[in-house]
Order: sequence, then structure tokens, then C-alpha cells
Amino acid sequence: MFKRSSPNRQRLAALALLGAPLLSYPLLALPEGQMNGIPDVFLYLFGVWGGLIGLAAWVAEHRGK
Repeated sequence: MFKRSSPNRQRLAALALLGAPLLSYPLLALPEGQMNGIPDVFLYLFGVWGGLIGLAAWVAEHRGK
């Protein structure tokens, strides 16, 4: 009746569950200040976002190896 999810799909779901709190308000409010004129919150936001995309691409490419 129910199909079991593939390990790859489970890893991507876990990655989404990891990313949700990292991109939520309490953690976005932590970085204060600037680095070379760029606000730290932007560096944090785009760093986490890029990291999640990179991890998702890595998980998608390594299918059960």
C-alpha cells in the first residue's frame, strides 16, 4: 500500500528540516555588524542558502554510493 521512501529522498527531507531553523527569524537576528560594508546578516543568509543548495546537489548526485 505505502511505498518506502528512497534513502536519497529521506536525506533531502532531512536537509530541508535542517535548513528551516537555520533560515528562521531567531538565527537571522543574531549576526550584527558589517564586513567590508556588507551587513553580516546578508553574509549569513546567502552563506547558509548556498550551503544548503550545495548539500542538496551533493546528495542528489551521490545516489546510494
